[in-house]
Amino acid sequence: MAETILVSACLLGLTTRYDGKAAANEKVLAYLRRNQAIAIPVCPEQLAGLPTPRPRCWFANGDGATLLSGTGRLENENGEDVSSFFLDGARQCLTIAQLVRANRAILKERSPSCGSHQVYLGQEKVDGQGVTAALLKQHNVVICSDEDFDEENF
Repeated sequence: MAETILVSACLLGLTTRYDGKAAANEKVLAYLRRNQAIAIPVCPEQLAGLPTPRPRCWFANGDGATLLSGTGRLENENGEDVSSFFLDGARQCLTIAQLVRANRAILKERSPSCGSHQVYLGQEKVDGQGVTAALLKQHNVVICSDEDFDEENF
């Protein structure tokens, strides 16, 4: 039976990024084809109802784990608090993972939703996780970043 893997929709070539562009990753696409894996495209921001394109978003304090614990904050470039959208999108991605029994995910690095190693705190890149990556990890979904994707270790 083919494995089901959550994948950031932009990595599959869908135009879901904040700027309305895609970020297709040929290494990820080749892995999915070669292993006949079923890719479940997710975009937490779109699932939560944010438009595409949309204003850039970053953490005003903390990261995804702190936002999940109630102490972080996400805002868009206009200074509006968008934390609730990112929390909702993360929860919806978790529900999808559970529905399709996906135990692994390949996510877009540095995204405020999907970053698995780095996110933006204001304009600065910092170590941390996006909201969706942190929530999936809490529920034992193995997360891999598109930037350190190594199929032998995934």
